Amino acid sequence: MIIRKHIESDKDELIRLIGRFRVKLAELKGVKKELDLKSAQEELAYYQHKKFPIFVAEDKELNLIGYHVCRVEDDIIWSESLYVVPEVRRRGIGTALYEKGELLVNEVGGETLYNWVHPNNDISISFLKKRGYDVLNLIEIRRKRLDEKFTQEINVGRNKFNY
Repeated sequence: MIIRKHIESDKDELIRLIGRFRVKLAELKGVKKELDLKSAQEELAYYQHKKFPIFVAEDKELNLIGYHVCRVEDDIIWSESLYVVPEVRRRGIGTALYEKGELLVNEVGGETLYNWVHPNNDISISFLKKRGYDVLNLIEIRRKRLDEKFTQEINVGRNKFNY
C-alpha cells in the first residue's frame, strides 16, 4: 500500500470513491441513494478549487482503495472526508490516510485534527476514539428531512433525540 497526494490521473477512480462515500453516508441516515458520479465529480472539483489536500491509498495493482480530504482554514485542519473501500478495511489504510491529516496539523502549528461525525457512524467514532479523540463540542439540531428515516435514539446530556 502506498499513501500519497492525489494526482490528475487519479480523477476517475477518486470520483468513484467519493460517490461510494456519499452513498454510505446516506445509509447512515436510513436513506437509499444511488451512486451519483456527477455530484462526486462536482465535489472533487470543489476540493481542488479550494486547494484542499487530498491523500489517496493505492494497492499493489495501483488501484485507489481509499482517500482522505483535509480542509485547511489557517491553522485549523478538518478531516473533511475519509473513506476506505469496505473490502480492504481493518488493514491500517484508514489510519495511514488519517495520519497524513495529523501531519498537516503539525506542519501548520495546530493542535488537533477536527472531525464532524454522524452520531450513528460507529465505525468512525470507534476509529477516532482509538486515536485519542473524545472531546465533543458542537451538536447540530435540525428538523427531519423528508427522505430521512430515524434509525436510533441518542442521548445528549439529559435529552433524547431521534437519529
